[in-house]
Amino acid sequence: MEWADVAVPEPGSGQVRIRNRAAALNFFDVLQIQGKYQVKPPFPFTPGAEVSGVVDAVGPGVVGFGIGDAVLAIPEGGGFAEYSLAPVGKVFPMPSGMDWAVAAAFPIVYHTSLFALRDRAALRAGEWLLVHAGASGVGMSAIQLGLAMGARVIATAGSAEKLEFARSQGAEFVLDYSTDAWVEEVKGITGGQGADVVYDPVGGDVFDLSTKCIAPGGRLLVIGFASGRIPSVAANRILLKNISIVGAFWGGHVKLNPVYAAETQQALTELWESGRIRAEVSNSWPLAQLPEAMAALSARKVLGKAVLLTDVG
Repeated sequence: MEWADVAVPEPGSGQVRIRNRAAALNFFDVLQIQGKYQVKPPFPFTPGAEVSGVVDAVGPGVVGFGIGDAVLAIPEGGGFAEYSLAPVGKVFPMPSGMDWAVAAAFPIVYHTSLFALRDRAALRAGEWLLVHAGASGVGMSAIQLGLAMGARVIATAGSAEKLEFARSQGAEFVLDYSTDAWVEEVKGITGGQGADVVYDPVGGDVFDLSTKCIAPGGRLLVIGFASGRIPSVAANRILLKNISIVGAFWGGHVKLNPVYAAETQQALTELWESGRIRAEVSNSWPLAQLPEAMAALSARKVLGKAVLLTDVG
């Protein structure tokens, strides 16, 4: 990665230009830079898909936003810069009480988790929700939203510090998934039934083992593959336990349903303003230190969310 000056982008039709105050990191940024993500922009490119800042310019056809508005947004790349462009359908007013760092850390993980839990898994009050990587950004959001939806939450993580973080987010039980013992522990906690919904951003062995502790009729949410291995499943397991393997690719859904993002943001804003969800930022760096920030994220040294802070005057 190289820190360099490029031209300030001009907004096109339906786009908003944002003078960024903060930009949040996601694990898929690491995968994209490595060429392992499903979206592969041509090199050279500027990554980054979550920002907060002030509207600086608007393109033709933009309504609802004006210069000077405080917003959070999901640009289609280019977020790790002083200025970025975002389609107006993925630009949202900043909820009251948020600072720049929290606002940047909010949209992708909470949108993803609400889409997964509410719309894909139809999580119901009283069900058991198993959240893997509970100390990650998506894990944090899934724990909080699961609780807001009335579920009982079990979270996994790989260290004592991360388990404590998951507990601080509201998980009723926390389990170390660095060994396979968590499978039997989930069965024990749930009275032998297993988890009704499994939220899996890890893939690999975690996905494989989750099929052994999911409840009959359960839903296993495929969120991502942070482990690096895309798993497969024996179809007889799906049949014998009547389970559903459910994809939850928020970005693809929004492309097909352009108004969905704004509707989801409204629901999330209401949860935020009622105090039922909160994004926690554990690490921050100046924008120019993006390589160090990405290294920390790749090495699993981030709890919750990490952000880059920008000051363009």
